[in-house]
Amino acid sequence: MKILYWSLVIVIIDQITKLKVKGINIPWLGIRVDGMPYQSSIKVIGDFFQITFIENPGMAFGLQLGSKLFLTLFTIFATILIFFIIYKNRKESYLLRIALAFILGGAMGNLIDRTFYGVMYDYAPLFYGRVVDFFHFDIPDFRLFGKTVYTFPIFNVADIAVTAGFVLILLGYKKAFKEDKKEINNNDLLAADVQFANTGGLNMSSTDLNNEALSNEVNDSELHKAAQKEKEKQRELEESGIQSPHEHTEKTEGLTEEQIAKEKLEDSERTVIPNQDMPGLK
Repeated sequence: MKILYWSLVIVIIDQITKLKVKGINIPWLGIRVDGMPYQSSIKVIGDFFQITFIENPGMAFGLQLGSKLFLTLFTIFATILIFFIIYKNRKESYLLRIALAFILGGAMGNLIDRTFYGVMYDYAPLFYGRVVDFFHFDIPDFRLFGKTVYTFPIFNVADIAVTAGFVLILLGYKKAFKEDKKEINNNDLLAADVQFANTGGLNMSSTDLNNEALSNEVNDSELHKAAQKEKEKQRELEESGIQSPHEHTEKTEGLTEEQIAKEKLEDSERTVIPNQDMPGLK
């Protein structure tokens, strides 16, 4: 579960940047940070990119879903669910796990605002706080689904982490799907090979293999006996001074005794016996 360190880093960066923008004063800890006035801006890249301090009661990018309490409780439930998903997928690909860690870190970052900021800054009870946003990009106006968008919603580090997590999780699932597809194809090929070996073109059971092995042993024994007989016959011819025909010598030259015996057996098997059922051979 070391992947959760990414979530922790995101939460820390998110809260530091928010407290820097909003400011914080804790006298008993000796902490005092002067933040920005509400709705003020600091230009970073002209009018295109600015740091603008606002607060919103909604979700990421200012989206709203039900009441503040419902939204906070929903975020708590989603955070617990994401943590459980990370635990269940702790052996999955690194890309998928880091995507979930990004989403968890972003959800926790905004959850801290909604849960505690109202009490910390004494403007609302527990669970009714507002989320601090400050990244402000001024883009040209454009129309989307029949509505004119005048500027991109102001957001924070937690929103970036959630968005990046969803992008990575899509890439992670796409990669995992491809790997699963390859594994399935390999398993199908293996199953097909096994099925072919068991019931396909070979059609050979264990009994058939045993019979074939016995048949090979019998043939080897017959060849060995024939070779011995041929050797004895050759010895008798040599003792009697009779030489084997020249034609037979050329045919068997360079062969072993067992090969010579096998050649003679094949010659005898090739002897044509007239078929009494064929016309003209009666």
